[in-house]
Amino acid sequence: MSVRNQRSFPVNAGTTYRSATYLSLLPWQVRERRFPPTRLGRRGLNPDDVYAFLDRVALDMAALHDALAESRRETARIKLALRTWQSDQARADQDRAR
Repeated sequence: MSVRNQRSFPVNAGTTYRSATYLSLLPWQVRERRFPPTRLGRRGLNPDDVYAFLDRVALDMAALHDALAESRRETARIKLALRTWQSDQARADQDRAR
């Protein structure tokens, strides 16, 4: 299953305002970015170095995306547990009031 173009959360779910036309980079976009070769007689970057760096950035981004997704799952789990506990407490209070 390909994870391309799939996000684990809505783009606008964060607290920072961003234009609707701005989409954050995904790791695969960094990994697959290619640069045109330099023209003859011009100075440029070594493509192997550039691609190695992009691969490293993509790995770091993937790790951060995974950590963020795990954090969001944990937050959702804790919120659900809190709601359940609050409901149980409210029911217990109602039973005691009877």
